[in-house]
Amino acid sequence: MIDEKYIDALKALSEPNRLRLFWLLLHANQEITVAEAMDVTQDNQYNVSRNLKMLYKAGLLTPHKQGKWVYYTLKEQTAPHCQSLVQSVKFLPKENFSEVMRLCLIRLSMRVNGECVVGANSDEWLQATNQA
Repeated sequence: MIDEKYIDALKALSEPNRLRLFWLLLHANQEITVAEAMDVTQDNQYNVSRNLKMLYKAGLLTPHKQGKWVYYTLKEQTAPHCQSLVQSVKFLPKENFSEVMRLCLIRLSMRVNGECVVGANSDEWLQATNQA
């Protein structure tokens, strides 16, 4: 019998926006909030929250609440087949994710003492990315 968690993970990663979020978490090597993910992916709160929740339900992420923010981080994979799945995403061509990674680094640099302090679509974010 095939492990249902593995199938759930494959399904979760088959959607481009979820794949992009997961790839970012692998490469940014930091946890991320919904507000940060919204700015980085330029998507709305509903879609980002739903995508992060689907990655969580697939056993790929772990959420934890800190203050008013929920931070998502990679869940450590112990099963070899899940480790291989994570590695396959990790080695996707970086050039396919260069813009979203650039935005992610800008957004993470806005943290204070390692914590998110700026909401989504803020004036600070727009100024930092020259979108104002």
